[in-house]
Amino acid sequence: MDATSGLLHTFLASCPEMLFIAGVDGDVLQSSRALRQALGAGIEHGNSLTALVHEEDRADFAAAWTRLKEQIEPVQVDVRLMDAQGAYRRLTCNASRAPEGGTIHGSLRQVDADRESSRAEPSLKERLLDGLADNLQVAIWAIDTQGTVIYHDGKGLDAAGLARGELLGKNLLELYPEKDRIILRGALAGAMAHDHNTAHGVHWESWVVPVLNRRGEVDSVLGFSLDITTVRRAQDELRARITQIEKQQEVIRNLSTPIIEVWNGVLTLPMIGVVDSVRTAEVMDALLARIMEKQAHFAILDLTGVEVVDTKVASHLIELVAAIRLLGAEGIVAGIKPNVAQTMVALGLDLSTIATQRDLRAALSYCIRRMAPQPPQENRAGVTAS
Repeated sequence: MDATSGLLHTFLASCPEMLFIAGVDGDVLQSSRALRQALGAGIEHGNSLTALVHEEDRADFAAAWTRLKEQIEPVQVDVRLMDAQGAYRRLTCNASRAPEGGTIHGSLRQVDADRESSRAEPSLKERLLDGLADNLQVAIWAIDTQGTVIYHDGKGLDAAGLARGELLGKNLLELYPEKDRIILRGALAGAMAHDHNTAHGVHWESWVVPVLNRRGEVDSVLGFSLDITTVRRAQDELRARITQIEKQQEVIRNLSTPIIEVWNGVLTLPMIGVVDSVRTAEVMDALLARIMEKQAHFAILDLTGVEVVDTKVASHLIELVAAIRLLGAEGIVAGIKPNVAQTMVALGLDLSTIATQRDLRAALSYCIRRMAPQPPQENRAGVTAS
Protein backbone atom coordinates (compact mmCIF):
# COMPACT_ATOMS: atom_id res chain seq x y z
CA MET A 1 0.00 0.00 0.00
CA ASP A 2 1.57 3.32 -1.07
CA ALA A 3 1.38 6.54 0.95
CA THR A 4 -1.57 7.92 -1.00
CA SER A 5 -3.61 4.75 -0.58
CA GLY A 6 -2.72 4.68 3.09
CA LEU A 7 -3.90 8.23 3.61
CA LEU A 8 -7.18 7.45 1.78
CA HIS A 9 -7.71 4.32 3.86
CA THR A 10 -7.09 6.28 7.07
CA PHE A 11 -9.38 9.08 5.94
CA LEU A 12 -12.27 6.72 5.12
CA ALA A 13 -11.79 4.85 8.39
CA SER A 14 -11.94 7.98 10.53
CA CYS A 15 -14.27 10.30 8.57
CA PRO A 16 -17.67 10.70 10.28
CA GLU A 17 -19.40 11.23 6.93
CA MET A 18 -20.97 8.44 4.85
CA LEU A 19 -18.69 8.42 1.80
CA PHE A 20 -18.21 6.00 -1.08
CA ILE A 21 -16.24 5.48 -4.26
CA ALA A 22 -17.98 3.41 -6.93
CA GLY A 23 -17.32 2.30 -10.44
CA VAL A 24 -19.43 3.66 -13.27
CA ASP A 25 -21.33 0.37 -13.20
CA GLY A 26 -22.48 1.10 -9.62
CA ASP A 27 -20.31 -1.43 -7.79
CA VAL A 28 -18.83 -0.11 -4.53
CA LEU A 29 -15.03 0.15 -4.62
CA GLN A 30 -14.42 1.80 -1.24
CA SER A 31 -16.63 3.18 1.52
CA SER A 32 -16.18 5.02 4.81
CA ARG A 33 -16.58 3.26 8.13
CA ALA A 34 -19.55 5.51 8.93
CA LEU A 35 -21.31 4.31 5.77
CA ARG A 36 -20.60 0.65 6.51
CA GLN A 37 -21.93 1.08 10.03
CA ALA A 38 -25.12 2.67 8.67
CA LEU A 39 -25.81 0.26 5.83
CA GLY A 40 -24.10 -2.90 6.99
CA ALA A 41 -22.64 -5.63 4.83
CA GLY A 42 -24.60 -4.52 1.78
CA ILE A 43 -22.13 -1.71 1.15
CA GLU A 44 -18.98 -3.88 1.22
CA HIS A 45 -16.43 -3.84 -1.59
CA GLY A 46 -17.84 -5.24 -4.84
CA ASN A 47 -21.50 -4.96 -3.85
CA SER A 48 -23.92 -3.03 -6.04
CA LEU A 49 -25.18 0.23 -4.59
CA THR A 50 -28.34 -0.07 -6.69
CA ALA A 51 -29.23 -3.35 -4.95
CA LEU A 52 -29.80 -1.44 -1.69
CA VAL A 53 -32.19 1.07 -3.28
CA HIS A 54 -35.91 0.74 -2.54
CA GLU A 55 -37.79 -0.67 -5.53
CA GLU A 56 -39.93 2.46 -5.94
CA ASP A 57 -36.83 4.70 -6.06
CA ARG A 58 -34.75 2.64 -8.49
CA ALA A 59 -35.97 4.43 -11.60
CA ASP A 60 -35.03 7.86 -10.19
CA PHE A 61 -31.71 6.55 -8.92
CA ALA A 62 -30.90 4.91 -12.25
CA ALA A 63 -31.71 8.15 -14.09
CA ALA A 64 -29.44 10.12 -11.74
CA TRP A 65 -26.63 7.57 -12.17
CA THR A 66 -26.96 7.85 -15.96
CA ARG A 67 -26.53 11.63 -15.70
CA LEU A 68 -23.44 11.09 -13.56
CA LYS A 69 -21.87 8.98 -16.29
CA GLU A 70 -22.62 11.62 -18.93
CA GLN A 71 -21.52 14.81 -17.14
CA ILE A 72 -18.92 16.18 -14.76
CA GLU A 73 -21.35 18.33 -12.75
CA PRO A 74 -22.52 16.94 -9.40
CA VAL A 75 -25.91 15.21 -9.17
CA GLN A 76 -28.19 15.10 -6.13
CA VAL A 77 -31.02 12.63 -5.60
CA ASP A 78 -33.11 11.57 -2.59
CA VAL A 79 -33.28 7.81 -2.26
CA ARG A 80 -34.28 5.14 0.25
CA LEU A 81 -31.48 2.67 1.05
CA MET A 82 -31.66 -0.50 3.14
CA ASP A 83 -29.70 -0.17 6.38
CA ALA A 84 -27.95 -2.79 8.49
CA GLN A 85 -31.26 -3.72 10.23
CA GLY A 86 -33.09 -4.28 6.93
CA ALA A 87 -35.14 -1.09 7.20
CA TYR A 88 -35.10 1.65 4.56
CA ARG A 89 -33.59 5.02 5.42
CA ARG A 90 -34.25 8.12 3.34
CA LEU A 91 -30.91 9.60 2.37
CA THR A 92 -29.68 12.35 0.07
CA CYS A 93 -27.00 11.19 -2.32
CA ASN A 94 -24.54 13.80 -3.66
CA ALA A 95 -22.09 12.47 -6.21
CA SER A 96 -19.94 13.44 -9.16
CA ARG A 97 -17.79 11.66 -11.70
CA ALA A 98 -14.01 11.82 -11.36
CA PRO A 99 -12.29 13.92 -14.05
CA GLU A 100 -10.65 10.86 -15.55
CA GLY A 101 -14.11 9.29 -15.77
CA GLY A 102 -13.38 5.89 -14.26
CA THR A 103 -14.99 6.31 -10.84
CA ILE A 104 -17.84 8.13 -9.12
CA HIS A 105 -17.33 9.77 -5.73
CA GLY A 106 -20.24 10.47 -3.46
CA SER A 107 -21.65 11.05 -0.01
CA LEU A 108 -24.88 10.09 1.72
CA ARG A 109 -26.69 12.18 4.31
CA GLN A 110 -29.83 11.72 6.30
CA VAL A 111 -32.66 13.81 4.87
CA ASP A 112 -33.32 16.60 7.38
CA ALA A 113 -36.62 16.76 9.22
CA ASP A 114 -37.91 19.77 7.29
CA ARG A 115 -37.35 18.11 3.94
CA GLU A 116 -38.78 14.81 5.17
CA SER A 117 -41.89 16.55 6.42
CA SER A 118 -42.25 18.49 3.16
CA ARG A 119 -41.95 15.21 1.28
CA ALA A 120 -44.57 13.57 3.46
CA GLU A 121 -46.92 16.53 3.02
CA PRO A 122 -48.16 16.72 -0.61
CA SER A 123 -47.35 19.92 -2.44
CA LEU A 124 -50.05 22.33 -3.62
CA LYS A 125 -49.74 20.96 -7.16
CA GLU A 126 -50.13 17.40 -5.90
CA ARG A 127 -53.18 18.35 -3.82
CA LEU A 128 -54.78 20.13 -6.79
CA LEU A 129 -54.14 17.13 -9.03
CA ASP A 130 -55.58 14.77 -6.42
CA GLY A 131 -58.60 17.06 -6.02
CA LEU A 132 -59.33 16.88 -9.76
CA ALA A 133 -58.79 13.13 -9.88
CA ASP A 134 -61.01 12.41 -6.86
CA ASN A 135 -63.96 14.68 -7.64
CA LEU A 136 -64.36 15.03 -11.41
CA GLN A 137 -65.34 12.46 -14.03
CA VAL A 138 -61.86 12.51 -15.51
CA ALA A 139 -59.00 10.16 -16.21
CA ILE A 140 -55.52 11.62 -15.69
CA TRP A 141 -52.61 9.67 -17.06
CA ALA A 142 -49.02 10.04 -18.12
CA ILE A 143 -46.58 8.01 -20.21
CA ASP A 144 -42.81 8.04 -20.53
CA THR A 145 -40.92 8.41 -23.79
CA GLN A 146 -41.45 4.72 -24.57
CA GLY A 147 -45.23 4.95 -24.16
CA THR A 148 -45.30 3.17 -20.80
CA VAL A 149 -47.93 4.42 -18.34
CA ILE A 150 -46.31 6.02 -15.29
CA TYR A 151 -49.44 7.68 -13.84
CA HIS A 152 -53.06 6.51 -14.00
CA ASP A 153 -55.79 7.98 -11.79
CA GLY A 154 -59.17 9.68 -11.80
CA LYS A 155 -62.80 9.18 -10.81
CA GLY A 156 -63.77 8.81 -14.47
CA LEU A 157 -62.02 5.43 -14.61
CA ASP A 158 -64.91 3.89 -12.63
CA ALA A 159 -67.33 4.43 -15.54
CA ALA A 160 -64.82 2.78 -17.88
CA GLY A 161 -64.63 -0.29 -15.64
CA LEU A 162 -60.98 0.37 -14.85
CA ALA A 163 -59.32 0.47 -11.45
CA ARG A 164 -57.12 3.42 -10.62
CA GLY A 165 -53.57 2.57 -11.59
CA GLU A 166 -54.68 -0.48 -13.59
CA LEU A 167 -52.71 0.54 -16.67
CA LEU A 168 -49.49 1.35 -14.81
CA GLY A 169 -46.56 -0.29 -16.54
CA LYS A 170 -48.54 -1.02 -19.73
CA ASN A 171 -47.68 0.53 -23.06
CA LEU A 172 -50.39 2.75 -24.57
CA LEU A 173 -48.76 2.54 -27.99
CA GLU A 174 -49.65 -1.16 -27.98
CA LEU A 175 -53.07 -0.96 -26.30
CA TYR A 176 -54.96 1.59 -28.39
CA PRO A 177 -55.88 1.90 -32.10
CA GLU A 178 -53.78 3.62 -34.75
CA LYS A 179 -55.67 6.94 -34.51
CA ASP A 180 -54.80 7.26 -30.80
CA ARG A 181 -51.23 6.09 -31.38
CA ILE A 182 -50.72 8.88 -33.93
CA ILE A 183 -51.78 11.46 -31.33
CA LEU A 184 -49.48 9.95 -28.69
CA ARG A 185 -46.53 9.86 -31.07
CA GLY A 186 -47.22 13.49 -31.99
CA ALA A 187 -47.19 14.46 -28.29
CA LEU A 188 -43.91 12.56 -27.78
CA ALA A 189 -42.56 14.67 -30.65
CA GLY A 190 -43.69 17.87 -28.87
CA ALA A 191 -47.15 18.53 -30.34
CA MET A 192 -50.10 19.18 -28.04
CA ALA A 193 -53.42 17.61 -29.14
CA HIS A 194 -57.15 17.91 -28.42
CA ASP A 195 -59.29 14.96 -29.43
CA HIS A 196 -62.64 13.19 -29.01
CA ASN A 197 -62.56 9.42 -28.84
CA THR A 198 -64.40 6.41 -27.45
CA ALA A 199 -62.61 3.88 -25.27
CA HIS A 200 -63.84 1.26 -22.79
CA GLY A 201 -67.44 2.18 -23.63
CA VAL A 202 -66.98 5.83 -22.58
CA HIS A 203 -66.92 8.97 -24.75
CA TRP A 204 -63.88 11.10 -23.84
CA GLU A 205 -62.74 14.61 -24.64
CA SER A 206 -58.97 14.49 -24.21
CA TRP A 207 -56.09 16.94 -24.01
CA VAL A 208 -52.63 15.43 -24.59
CA VAL A 209 -49.72 17.63 -23.49
CA PRO A 210 -45.96 17.00 -23.88
CA VAL A 211 -43.99 17.63 -20.66
CA LEU A 212 -40.51 19.12 -21.16
CA ASN A 213 -37.44 18.79 -18.98
CA ARG A 214 -34.99 21.60 -18.24
CA ARG A 215 -33.19 20.98 -21.52
CA GLY A 216 -36.45 21.51 -23.43
CA GLU A 217 -36.76 17.84 -24.35
CA VAL A 218 -39.94 15.79 -24.01
CA ASP A 219 -39.47 13.34 -21.15
CA SER A 220 -43.15 12.41 -20.65
CA VAL A 221 -46.67 13.06 -21.93
CA LEU A 222 -49.59 14.10 -19.71
CA GLY A 223 -53.15 13.22 -20.66
CA PHE A 224 -56.37 14.70 -19.24
CA SER A 225 -59.53 12.92 -20.42
CA LEU A 226 -62.99 14.20 -19.52
CA ASP A 227 -65.97 11.81 -19.53
CA ILE A 228 -68.54 13.44 -21.86
CA THR A 229 -70.77 10.38 -22.25
CA THR A 230 -73.79 12.09 -20.66
CA VAL A 231 -73.38 15.17 -22.86
CA ARG A 232 -72.93 13.00 -25.96
CA ARG A 233 -76.09 11.04 -25.20
CA ALA A 234 -78.04 14.26 -24.64
CA GLN A 235 -76.79 15.58 -28.01
CA ASP A 236 -77.80 12.35 -29.75
CA GLU A 237 -81.24 12.47 -28.14
CA LEU A 238 -81.66 16.12 -29.17
CA ARG A 239 -80.68 15.34 -32.77
CA ALA A 240 -83.15 12.42 -32.81
CA ARG A 241 -85.93 14.68 -31.49
CA ILE A 242 -85.15 17.39 -34.06
CA THR A 243 -85.24 14.78 -36.83
CA GLN A 244 -88.56 13.47 -35.52
CA ILE A 245 -90.02 16.99 -35.34
CA GLU A 246 -88.89 17.72 -38.90
CA LYS A 247 -90.57 14.52 -40.10
CA GLN A 248 -93.76 15.41 -38.21
CA GLN A 249 -93.73 18.90 -39.70
CA GLU A 250 -93.36 17.40 -43.17
CA VAL A 251 -96.34 15.10 -42.51
CA ILE A 252 -98.38 18.06 -41.26
CA ARG A 253 -97.47 20.11 -44.34
CA ASN A 254 -98.45 17.22 -46.60
CA LEU A 255 -101.76 16.78 -44.75
CA SER A 256 -102.50 20.50 -44.81
CA THR A 257 -101.91 20.71 -48.58
CA PRO A 258 -102.75 17.26 -49.99
CA ILE A 259 -102.55 16.85 -53.77
CA ILE A 260 -105.44 14.61 -54.82
CA GLU A 261 -106.12 13.07 -58.22
CA VAL A 262 -109.93 13.53 -58.35
CA TRP A 263 -110.28 12.44 -61.98
CA ASN A 264 -108.11 10.89 -64.61
CA GLY A 265 -105.71 13.69 -65.53
CA VAL A 266 -107.20 16.14 -63.00
CA LEU A 267 -105.33 17.10 -59.78
CA THR A 268 -106.76 19.23 -57.01
CA LEU A 269 -104.91 21.06 -54.26
CA PRO A 270 -107.20 22.15 -51.40
CA MET A 271 -105.56 24.90 -49.34
CA ILE A 272 -106.85 25.57 -45.83
CA GLY A 273 -106.11 28.19 -43.18
CA VAL A 274 -103.41 30.82 -43.42
CA VAL A 275 -101.36 30.71 -46.59
CA ASP A 276 -97.91 32.32 -46.30
CA SER A 277 -95.02 32.67 -48.72
CA VAL A 278 -93.08 29.65 -47.37
CA ARG A 279 -96.07 27.35 -47.62
CA THR A 280 -96.93 28.59 -51.11
CA ALA A 281 -93.37 27.93 -52.32
CA GLU A 282 -93.48 24.36 -50.94
CA VAL A 283 -96.87 23.80 -52.59
CA MET A 284 -95.52 24.98 -55.96
CA ASP A 285 -92.64 22.47 -55.89
CA ALA A 286 -94.88 19.58 -54.85
CA LEU A 287 -97.66 20.35 -57.34
CA LEU A 288 -95.39 20.80 -60.35
CA ALA A 289 -93.62 17.53 -59.53
CA ARG A 290 -96.98 15.70 -59.29
CA ILE A 291 -98.18 17.14 -62.61
CA MET A 292 -95.11 15.70 -64.30
CA GLU A 293 -95.49 12.38 -62.50
CA LYS A 294 -99.19 11.92 -63.36
CA GLN A 295 -99.05 13.63 -66.78
CA ALA A 296 -102.04 15.67 -65.60
CA HIS A 297 -103.97 18.02 -67.92
CA PHE A 298 -105.62 20.14 -65.20
CA ALA A 299 -104.63 21.36 -61.70
CA ILE A 300 -107.33 22.90 -59.54
CA LEU A 301 -106.23 25.27 -56.74
CA ASP A 302 -109.10 25.14 -54.25
CA LEU A 303 -109.02 28.28 -52.07
CA THR A 304 -112.34 27.60 -50.34
CA GLY A 305 -110.68 27.29 -46.95
CA VAL A 306 -108.36 30.29 -47.33
CA GLU A 307 -109.45 33.40 -45.41
CA VAL A 308 -106.54 35.78 -45.97
CA VAL A 309 -103.81 36.26 -48.56
CA ASP A 310 -101.16 38.95 -48.80
CA THR A 311 -99.42 40.55 -51.74
CA LYS A 312 -96.65 37.97 -51.99
CA VAL A 313 -99.03 35.00 -51.74
CA ALA A 314 -101.33 36.40 -54.45
CA SER A 315 -98.31 36.88 -56.71
CA HIS A 316 -97.13 33.33 -55.98
CA LEU A 317 -100.54 31.93 -56.99
CA ILE A 318 -100.37 33.73 -60.34
CA GLU A 319 -96.81 32.47 -60.86
CA LEU A 320 -97.96 28.95 -60.00
CA VAL A 321 -100.70 29.05 -62.62
CA ALA A 322 -98.16 30.30 -65.18
CA ALA A 323 -95.75 27.49 -64.28
CA ILE A 324 -98.55 24.92 -64.66
CA ARG A 325 -99.24 26.27 -68.14
CA LEU A 326 -95.56 25.88 -69.08
CA LEU A 327 -95.81 22.18 -68.25
CA GLY A 328 -98.63 21.78 -70.77
CA ALA A 329 -101.44 21.68 -68.19
CA GLU A 330 -104.11 24.22 -67.24
CA GLY A 331 -104.32 25.82 -63.80
CA ILE A 332 -107.77 26.64 -62.42
CA VAL A 333 -108.45 28.67 -59.27
CA ALA A 334 -111.67 27.77 -57.47
CA GLY A 335 -113.52 28.85 -54.34
CA ILE A 336 -112.15 32.37 -53.96
CA LYS A 337 -113.87 34.08 -51.03
CA PRO A 338 -115.17 37.66 -51.39
CA ASN A 339 -112.54 39.20 -49.11
CA VAL A 340 -109.75 37.35 -50.96
CA ALA A 341 -111.16 38.52 -54.29
CA GLN A 342 -111.26 42.13 -53.02
CA THR A 343 -107.62 41.82 -51.92
CA MET A 344 -106.51 40.56 -55.32
CA VAL A 345 -108.42 43.33 -57.15
CA ALA A 346 -107.09 45.99 -54.76
CA LEU A 347 -103.56 44.78 -55.40
CA GLY A 348 -104.10 45.41 -59.11
CA LEU A 349 -103.18 41.87 -60.10
CA ASP A 350 -103.95 40.82 -63.68
CA LEU A 351 -106.25 37.79 -63.39
CA SER A 352 -107.50 37.87 -66.97
CA THR A 353 -105.34 34.92 -68.00
CA ILE A 354 -106.41 32.71 -65.07
CA ALA A 355 -109.40 30.37 -65.31
CA THR A 356 -111.55 30.73 -62.17
CA GLN A 357 -114.57 28.76 -60.96
CA ARG A 358 -117.09 29.32 -58.17
CA ASP A 359 -116.19 26.15 -56.22
CA LEU A 360 -114.46 22.77 -56.56
CA ARG A 361 -117.54 21.11 -58.08
CA ALA A 362 -117.78 23.75 -60.79
CA ALA A 363 -114.06 23.48 -61.48
CA LEU A 364 -114.28 19.69 -61.81
CA SER A 365 -117.24 19.98 -64.17
CA TYR A 366 -115.26 22.46 -66.24
CA CYS A 367 -112.36 20.03 -66.53
CA ILE A 368 -114.61 17.12 -67.50
CA ARG A 369 -116.28 19.18 -70.18
CA ARG A 370 -112.92 20.22 -71.57
CA MET A 371 -111.74 16.62 -71.71
CA ALA A 372 -114.96 15.29 -73.34
CA PRO A 373 -114.69 14.66 -77.10
CA GLN A 374 -116.25 17.49 -79.11
CA PRO A 375 -118.97 16.61 -81.71
CA PRO A 376 -117.98 17.27 -85.34
CA GLN A 377 -119.20 20.56 -86.76
CA GLU A 378 -120.95 21.00 -90.19
CA ASN A 379 -119.98 23.71 -92.62
CA ARG A 380 -122.48 25.89 -94.47
CA ALA A 381 -122.71 23.40 -97.34
CA GLY A 382 -123.91 20.73 -94.94
CA VAL A 383 -120.70 18.77 -95.18
CA THR A 384 -119.34 17.39 -91.93
CA ALA A 385 -115.80 18.60 -91.23
CA SER A 386 -113.47 15.73 -90.90
